[in-house]
Amino acid sequence: MSDQNDKNKNQINIELDDATAEGTYANLAIINHSVSEFVVDFVSIMPGRPKAKVKSRIILTPQHAKRFLKALGDNVHRFEQAHGEIKDYEQPPMPLNFGPTGEA
Repeated sequence: MSDQNDKNKNQINIELDDATAEGTYANLAIINHSVSEFVVDFVSIMPGRPKAKVKSRIILTPQHAKRFLKALGDNVHRFEQAHGEIKDYEQPPMPLNFGPTGEA
């Protein structure tokens, strides 16, 4: 078997429909975890609005959460190498008293 056949066998065909391709804006992530999963809620909070909705919830295994952390860190590093340091401006504290709390 050739190397090319091995590469084709390990490829995954990933599809992206139009609605998903548009994306969803989020400027806050709330992360909870249990022994078996990490739950990441992506929220969009707008200034002057007292209410915010979870726009998307992603559930990961601990192993995938760790891989995601590494991949995101690698991408932030490459971005900063190309465009300079991302500034982390101080934000006023936000009350996060909506929805259930605790472990997922």
